[in-house]
Amino acid sequence: MILKHRGIDIYYTDQGKGNAVVFLHGFLENSSMWNAFIPELIKKNRVVCIDLLGHGKTGCLGYVHSMELMASVVEAVIKHLKIRRFTCVGHSMGGYVALAFAEKNPDHLKGLILLNSTSRADSKEKQAHRNRAIMAVKQNHKTFIRMAIANLFRPKNRKIFAEQIKIIKNEALKTPLQGIVAALEGMKIRQDREVLLHFTPYKKMFIMGKKDPVLNYEVLISQTQNTEVTCVELPDGHMSHVENEAEVLQKITHFI
Repeated sequence: MILKHRGIDIYYTDQGKGNAVVFLHGFLENSSMWNAFIPELIKKNRVVCIDLLGHGKTGCLGYVHSMELMASVVEAVIKHLKIRRFTCVGHSMGGYVALAFAEKNPDHLKGLILLNSTSRADSKEKQAHRNRAIMAVKQNHKTFIRMAIANLFRPKNRKIFAEQIKIIKNEALKTPLQGIVAALEGMKIRQDREVLLHFTPYKKMFIMGKKDPVLNYEVLISQTQNTEVTCVELPDGHMSHVENEAEVLQKITHFI
């Protein structure tokens, strides 16, 4: 379905009845990344999947898509669908967007799941890495995408999930250059929201990969110390929804 918002199209899907669950995809992904989970989840829940700015079938709003700007898209869809409270699941960048939404709209949340994501801002080193990525994207965004996707998986899984990786790459290649750069710029300047893990009333869960090449496992664990965040540790990489599909679905279902 398409919602007109600030002169652009926002694409989303809305299926099932029951407790509302809103899914937010990661960088270079789109709402189709959740397709494997939907048939099971819509048996008892209302499942909404949104294409974030510059991804999937949703347009771009300028040249920097801050996490707050991305979250305003989530607000627009929720308001349009008249959803009052929901559980939010965000993968990687989608987790950053979920946190930006949560900071502004704590009363809307029943629960928050960060899947291969972090509450912390980019370090100086990571910001420099984003700048290099932006340069690489501007030179040849297709080459950048092809390399970036495979590197998200645990090395030994790159062969095992070769078919899925091909599909993910093909979806990622639909992302326009402007959308890629705007997301990198937005992630680079995002705020640290670790405080939300400590002082928010809704339940929270981290699902993390021990061999995640993007996010350091020990750093993730350290964020959850002295909080009531539930930690789920999986053995593989950054793409837990593919590498550990059954376990992730089971954890999300149980959490809801």
